[in-house]
Amino acid sequence: MRKRRILLLIPILLSSAIMLLPFAWMLSASLKTNVEVFKFPIEWIPKNPQWRNYVTIWSKIDFGRFYFNTIKLTVIITLLQLATCSLAAYAFAKIDFPERNALFVAYIATLIVPFQVIMIPQFILFRRLGLVNRHLALILLQAFSPFGVFLMRQFYLSVPNELVEAARIDGLSEFGIYRKIMLPLSKPALASLTIFTFVFVWNDFLGPLIYLHSGHLRTIQLGIRMFISQYTAEYALIMAASVCSLIPVVIVFLACQRYFVEGITLTGLKG
Repeated sequence: MRKRRILLLIPILLSSAIMLLPFAWMLSASLKTNVEVFKFPIEWIPKNPQWRNYVTIWSKIDFGRFYFNTIKLTVIITLLQLATCSLAAYAFAKIDFPERNALFVAYIATLIVPFQVIMIPQFILFRRLGLVNRHLALILLQAFSPFGVFLMRQFYLSVPNELVEAARIDGLSEFGIYRKIMLPLSKPALASLTIFTFVFVWNDFLGPLIYLHSGHLRTIQLGIRMFISQYTAEYALIMAASVCSLIPVVIVFLACQRYFVEGITLTGLKG
């Protein structure tokens, strides 16, 4: 039994090391000069760490403003998705209304449509509405998520219908059932959705590139791109900025990880 556990542990550790290797290289490269970044063989621990790289990224561009914009958009969109997805999922899972399943399938089918297909019509629509070059455009575009609705619905299906029916008999409204029963039970699924949404919005590059044109509205991903000019790229500064941009994602994952695995497991069940 012990040998079997060791044999199972070895590939897990190897795969974990392989996945962490790019992050280790990024951290190492952030403490080097541009010349040293691509030096081979790789010098994992620089002899002369360039700690000033982490100071330069804040002074060379308006990195603080970009950081604030990204936090603002990510927090707002994540909260909106938690609200809209959980409410829609509750309706699809526990409220019986005409053509419920057909409507759900049609909504989920939008997942198969690539963003590149609707990108231009969407931009023309938002331009006519006067929302281009405003954070509100990205907030409205990403406030709803078919994937989030699917994730939450699968979890709500695992909640016994008898529990919901008993609450209705006791006089609770549908919103009361959602607020007092479903939400407290759905912490694992909400934590999973929080991580997925936070990471997606935080790392989004194409959306801000299309809709945000003014410098003071840019996000951290567009800010990092400013270290790339027409003829050269400051890779050491790019790596330093990438390390700084990774910190909030790590914090959110560590805060929600206790529910994450449970949420992924339970959302695959159907009651």
